[in-house]
Amino acid sequence: MNLKFIVNDYVVIWNLLFQASISENIHKMKQKLWQNHKIEYNQTYRDNLVILKDPKNFIPNNDTIYNLILETHGYEFLKRNTEKFRMELLKVWDERKKETNKIIKNLLRFDIKQYEVLVIPPKLDVVDTTNVKNKKVNTITWGKKIESDTTKTITELVYKIVDSELKDYNKDYNEVVKAVVELAILNEFQTRLSGKSYYLTGDTTLNYLKRQIYPYWLMYMGVEQDDMLGYMTRDKIAFDIEKYTYEKELKGVDLYTFIDFCIKNQKHIVKIEELEII
Repeated sequence: MNLKFIVNDYVVIWNLLFQASISENIHKMKQKLWQNHKIEYNQTYRDNLVILKDPKNFIPNNDTIYNLILETHGYEFLKRNTEKFRMELLKVWDERKKETNKIIKNLLRFDIKQYEVLVIPPKLDVVDTTNVKNKKVNTITWGKKIESDTTKTITELVYKIVDSELKDYNKDYNEVVKAVVELAILNEFQTRLSGKSYYLTGDTTLNYLKRQIYPYWLMYMGVEQDDMLGYMTRDKIAFDIEKYTYEKELKGVDLYTFIDFCIKNQKHIVKIEELEII
């Protein structure tokens, strides 16, 4: 996974305009722009998806609002801080990039093309992977502070990208797709990167489904039957190994094929007696 971290004026300005205000000065600036340029302000709102198609070459139909903000001293200061944040984020990524890509390759078994991470001020607390209709866009807008435990920041970044990659896959079985993506990234990826189990984290509404898939997920990872007890102890999830046929072919497929397996066998999988948390 190759990530390119970018600060783009249009992306930063759009988010300043249409996300929650991060300061009193920004709030006042937005009010003034709205009062004096309502039509242009409204037109600017529709730019978001257009920008994401090609941030580098985006040219607005009407640049009035953008130019007014670009000319302010406050924006110069904010952009400098955003550039500094970009460098901090890049450093966090670079420090674990090699290890991260090795884990991702092992868990996904398919390639993800380069993503542009469009960095915006972290005070906005925004992460956006909006897909443009009928067009796959490899961009993610990132404006969220770096956690003291940087493995959490890396995990969320990777999760948002993988989730975006599979967003439109088998939409009729969206819960199964989301459950598998969580197992792969929020749970196993973060566990390997941090050195401690994160199998009890994620969307609580998916807990039951994830526990049902978990035995097959271990098979997908190539865990032998004799080693499953150790993983159950690690992850605080228990099941009766004897009730499961070991699907040895799963350890040779990619994540898409594993999802297809879970969907095809969903009725059988969820009929197994509910698993227990140790």
